[in-house]
Amino acid sequence: MRLIIKCQRIRFQLSGLKVINVMCRLLVVLLCSFLSLSVWSQNEGSKVFQIVNPDYKVSPYTGMTKQHWRDAAMYLLEGAFSYIHTLDDPMKFPKQSGKSYPQKESQIPTEKLEGLCRTLFVAAPLLKDNPNLIINNIKVADYYRYQITKLVDFSSESYIIPRAKNGGPSQNLVEFGALAVSMLINPEVLWNPLPQHQKDALANTMLSYGDGPTVDSNWKFFNIFVLSFFKEQGYVVNEKLLVEYLEKSLTHYRGQGWYNDSPAYDYYSMWAFQMYGAIWSEYFGNKYYPEIALKFKNNFNDLKTNYPYLFSENGTMIMYGRSISYRIGAIIPFPLMGLNPNENINYGWMRRISSGVIKQFFTHPDFMNDKVPTLGFYGAFEPAVQNYSCRGSVYWMGKAFLGLLIPDENLFWKATENNGAWETEFKKDEVYNKYQKASEILITNYPNIGASEIRAWCHEKVKDDWQKFRSTENYNRLSYNSAFPWQADGDDGEVAMNYVIKNNQLNWEAFRLYTFKKFEAGVYYRDVVLETDETIKFRLADVPLANGILRVDTNDSNKPIAMRLGHYALPQLGSEIKAVTKKVKGFEVTIIDNGKYQLAMIPLLGWEATEVISTKGLHPESESSKVINVVSNKSSNKIYATLMLWKKSGDVFTNKELMPIRNINVSKDANTISVNMTNGEQKQINY
Repeated sequence: MRLIIKCQRIRFQLSGLKVINVMCRLLVVLLCSFLSLSVWSQNEGSKVFQIVNPDYKVSPYTGMTKQHWRDAAMYLLEGAFSYIHTLDDPMKFPKQSGKSYPQKESQIPTEKLEGLCRTLFVAAPLLKDNPNLIINNIKVADYYRYQITKLVDFSSESYIIPRAKNGGPSQNLVEFGALAVSMLINPEVLWNPLPQHQKDALANTMLSYGDGPTVDSNWKFFNIFVLSFFKEQGYVVNEKLLVEYLEKSLTHYRGQGWYNDSPAYDYYSMWAFQMYGAIWSEYFGNKYYPEIALKFKNNFNDLKTNYPYLFSENGTMIMYGRSISYRIGAIIPFPLMGLNPNENINYGWMRRISSGVIKQFFTHPDFMNDKVPTLGFYGAFEPAVQNYSCRGSVYWMGKAFLGLLIPDENLFWKATENNGAWETEFKKDEVYNKYQKASEILITNYPNIGASEIRAWCHEKVKDDWQKFRSTENYNRLSYNSAFPWQADGDDGEVAMNYVIKNNQLNWEAFRLYTFKKFEAGVYYRDVVLETDETIKFRLADVPLANGILRVDTNDSNKPIAMRLGHYALPQLGSEIKAVTKKVKGFEVTIIDNGKYQLAMIPLLGWEATEVISTKGLHPESESSKVINVVSNKSSNKIYATLMLWKKSGDVFTNKELMPIRNINVSKDANTISVNMTNGEQKQINY
């Protein structure tokens, strides 16, 4: 419970009582379980989301019900509409410094288009419940209809020129696809009231993009939704192309709920593909193309056995992959499970995850700046920003609120919250791996700290990465953990959860060219080569343990190299991060503790030194952070074995936990390594 002691006059309406004046906000402490709060952070006047009247009976973990989801949607939309004072004001927000666009004036119309179409994801479900919604003295439905028509008004600054006959795919296609989604789910408010000449003009412009080329990725759905919407409205569309894009989209499916997004796997290749398929099937496909819709629905059904495990016990998501500023968009598959009720789905767990992710961000004081979500994970974080994003891009997260389309009486809303597998499957002092063969993804769950972790594809050269994100820390970490958001690399070799090698240009270069080999007997195997020097190559073996990771990696390089390996990093959350070293069974143990978590790193074989490195501006949660690196300078050792452990702060590491290994035996050819654990288990590494 947040303590609020600033005195001022506040008015409350109490059921059955008269309106009373309260002189001091200290009284709110006693009433906050029942009364509305409005708390302002120090982040430039941005309001921190509060859960009003939490319902801990149906939602014992988060207190959130469907009404609180509506409140969260309003929280986002009210921030956006704080910039709207007349119908002519565009959804254009303060630019965040850095690589995001617009970088030139010609990009501003597309920036406005993004703000309009993406905030509409939040507004469209709310308008379905309340077509007369008013925010900031603006009738929301009137605003969006007016602004939509300005897109085809040649005299308007928001005018979007139709695609040229030889024009390729563009950001305009993306946003028109988004607009088509909102109009498809709520034509009664967004489309039907428009005059016919404006409908025809919109059809002409939007179909010029939809009936055209696309990108071989989830982008095909933008064409699909444009073509589908206008077919639904009686326009003649290119149905041959529509079917072609639908069938090609299905070829991206790899199994266990995962689509491949040419070539990456990330949250987006799960939630975007699955959401598009589910919404398209429900609002169009079931009627016109039932066989294709059935394929999308069957693929959607597969995600329930894997995707929920990617979230922590507390319902937090991992910072992983591109476009992480979309944040809560990752939860949309969970409410959409309510479209086709299934007795095998634990709806209480699905809502617990979903509401937990909303709380993860909406209650964070750095989430909003200038009443608009930042480009970043919590606050603004430039290393996680892609150059295709503008400030309004963040409202892509509004797709989470398409969950409000699920009826009030649906089990997704009515089932009692629970922690699912964390209660029924997982036991303390154990580790659980969920391997997905088709996508080669490994999801690991750690009950001791309630964290989830992922290992997945990364094989992108910087020189080929024209968008500058698939070769970066967004993908190239050895693993990603819900408790420890990834830290960016520093120029001086500071690294977290990866290797960096001193290359021929004497720069520190991170591994990124991984090739998955196998997952066998609890060990995840990959090969990796250095992009700028393919003679530097390693065979990697990750062994998840109850309290961390054992790495046993083989150096197959043909020359001595200088290199560093980093643990996860810890942000400074107040007081200085503590660092201690000690000896356990002859091994040097280094531990850092930030008051929330503690990380321990123990070099077992190959390494020459351990360093605790203080960093600035590299971590998404704090300006200051620390990371433990193990170091090898010009060494040509064959085997590098390392323990990377963790615990919650205050939970003391025992010597047995810090050294769970009795001995390590390496074969003469170094192809087989036996790790004997103190509990009697043996981990056999067979490259």
